[in-house]
Amino acid sequence: MKAFCSWSGGKDSCVSSFKAILEGHRVEYLFTMFAATARCTRSHRLSRELILAQSQAIGIPLHHRRASWNTYETEFRRALAFFKRDGAEGGVFGNIHMGEQKEWVENACAERGIIPLFPLWGMEAKELLLQFIEAGFKAAVVAVNAGLLDTYWLGREIDEESIKKMEQEGVDICGEKGEYHTVVVSGPIFKKSITIRNTRVFRRNKVSFLELLDFEVEEKDATGSYSAAKKANATATKSAWKRIEIDFHS
Repeated sequence: MKAFCSWSGGKDSCVSSFKAILEGHRVEYLFTMFAATARCTRSHRLSRELILAQSQAIGIPLHHRRASWNTYETEFRRALAFFKRDGAEGGVFGNIHMGEQKEWVENACAERGIIPLFPLWGMEAKELLLQFIEAGFKAAVVAVNAGLLDTYWLGREIDEESIKKMEQEGVDICGEKGEYHTVVVSGPIFKKSITIRNTRVFRRNKVSFLELLDFEVEEKDATGSYSAAKKANATATKSAWKRIEIDFHS
């Protein structure tokens, strides 16, 4: 089935696309809804340039729109109409447990004759993350809810050690309640990788973000293996903002 993938740039949209492809669907577009300014995504605060870099690294074209909270539904339905006209039959979504949101997506898709696909729906959180890691995806935390996770998590790779740590801290390890958001920089659907060179931390309301200041799309190495730097170039304490440099390319 020709389909688009609702794309946030994070782990859930990425692995849902991967699973849909494994199920035999042809994911021919990534679809991202930017904030009204069109400078970044709403929840992850990933820049338009970073999302375009992911599209380039994966080799699937990006279709994007921008919307405020008041215009989101209208723009979403316009995007569905565009995909339908272009021959898409389905849409891939990364919902895991949020039933109300899933129902809204199903209703909107039904209006436009699009079949919604939810490859992750109902999966157990730990099983999902382990499959993500074992498949070879590389992702790092780019946003944390300050009331639930410390800024220490910003820039940290999602790996088995991270899962154990989040379990100890008693948070939803998939971030379904807004605990954190990620950016994916490499994996089996990526033809190239994204190397992040420089970042900065900033806070907006109750959420702390890792802004990706400098990055580039690069060829994968011969083995296809990648590792996230474990050390941050920072001297600030928990009470101050940190400037971090991360190199995801081994």
